[in-house]
Amino acid sequence: MGLQAAGCQSDDADDGLALCRVALEAVDAYVAHARRRTAELLAPGGAPSADDIQRHQHIAHGLAWAATYGAALRALLDWAEAIAAARPLSQLEQHMLHTGFAEYMAQLGGGLPMSQAEIFRPADLGLEEEALVLAKAARPLRPAPGDIARLIAEGAEADRALGDEMLVMMADQFRRFVDDRVAPHAHGWHLANAYIPMELVEEMAALGVFGLTVPEEFGGAGLGKLAMCLVSEELSRGYIGVGSLGTRSEIAAELIRLGGTDEQRAYYLPRIASGAILPTAVFTEPDTGSDLASLRTRARRQGGKWVVEGNKTWITHGARSDLMTLLVRTSDAPGYRGLSMLLADKPRGDDDNPFPAPGMSGSEIEVLGYRGMKEYEIAFDGFVLPESALLGGVEGAGFKQLMETFESARIQTAARAVGVAQNALELGLGYACQRMQFAQPLIAFPRVANKLGWMAAETMIARQLSYAAARAKDEGRRCDIEAGMAKLLAARVAWSNADNAVQIHGGNGFALEFPVSRLLCDARILSIFEGAAEIQAQIIARGLLTRAN
Repeated sequence: MGLQAAGCQSDDADDGLALCRVALEAVDAYVAHARRRTAELLAPGGAPSADDIQRHQHIAHGLAWAATYGAALRALLDWAEAIAAARPLSQLEQHMLHTGFAEYMAQLGGGLPMSQAEIFRPADLGLEEEALVLAKAARPLRPAPGDIARLIAEGAEADRALGDEMLVMMADQFRRFVDDRVAPHAHGWHLANAYIPMELVEEMAALGVFGLTVPEEFGGAGLGKLAMCLVSEELSRGYIGVGSLGTRSEIAAELIRLGGTDEQRAYYLPRIASGAILPTAVFTEPDTGSDLASLRTRARRQGGKWVVEGNKTWITHGARSDLMTLLVRTSDAPGYRGLSMLLADKPRGDDDNPFPAPGMSGSEIEVLGYRGMKEYEIAFDGFVLPESALLGGVEGAGFKQLMETFESARIQTAARAVGVAQNALELGLGYACQRMQFAQPLIAFPRVANKLGWMAAETMIARQLSYAAARAKDEGRRCDIEAGMAKLLAARVAWSNADNAVQIHGGNGFALEFPVSRLLCDARILSIFEGAAEIQAQIIARGLLTRAN
């Protein structure tokens, strides 16, 4: 992997790396100043409370974004250093490195977009002088998005710096699978709002998609989160619905591996790994969203069984799944303490009868994108489960059990977002190279080339931040903040790339027949599910400020 562009000089690459090392020191100093100023404002006497952070949300979330940029640039430099340890950086890789640093430092020092309508500026924290230092450190770095676009149009590729030949081979295998079995059909599935065919699901199972991180003793591959990222990214590059099939299995398997009894592990993990059981996550309720402490769906013990009453919503792949990881309230203990996790077996349904089980009913939620599995509302009215369905046999531990899986889930969501971002880049590039206007291809126009070049650079930044979080998880390090940062940034990059790709397509981008229209819909969900962008920023800020104290 990693076709190098000609003309790379080792001395130039070394000088560029040295400039970026100096620049990163300035970025780290800027983020440290922001962190200290925020802590002084929010919690001068110690760790901040949730109310403190909420009262100053713009500042706290601005810190989260600034720190995310700092972590992203560190991941980008680590990527370049890893390549440079084996060979000189190609022109493309040098341009990506310098463009990433120059642009993110300019945003840190001028105005960082937390969303299209919210800009975090140095003046918000009195960091004008620190911003001048940042600008001085960034001055020698020359962004070159147009050159990036030219090089990738000529066929140049940037190395992912995976550092493991097995991972390289795995990524190549799934890229070929996606190009052959997913990409040609994805838009048709989307337009028809059709399920991903079971034939394809079975092929994915045979490739080991559902058991990637399941321990070998339970029939899985026993691989780490970095391998999970690669597979999720490639599958999502073809179609986010296909990439997200693995997410259901990842969440369920992680819950059972970490919190299940020996009997639950022995029964469920091999079946999840083989694809014999397709799980779904049943957490969200109509009036709660991210506020899980307010869940009201209740399970009560009756005659040695659990009887479930209540309503759930936004249940992905709910009808065609075999197992629900079901978060319910089992006691009157307030907030999270009353929540438990149930492993709820159910029969598979279809469009005519989505929930053919006593005590269950539901209907499809029609959605703009993220199709292929379908979304559902579910009502439980006397739904009965055996007493052994309680995860780990422990009541009141449901929220804690769920939190233990969130790092992995957010890393995987970041990888899915990178896949969508990469697909948008490829569609935009292909169209810009083929579409002629005024007797020249669109890519000949500087603003089109600049869009594509930045899309490529920022996709690599998001990819490397996701990989960094995955490596931290694989090494057994706490990475809740890192996972949140990866998800926060990658979701924004996916949306930005999809939006730019539609713009490059012009009017055709608004036509349903063009696949790029699907990407705009698919990309939009990424900053909402698995923790909305605002929730991610809240978690990151709280973590940064708590660790600071």
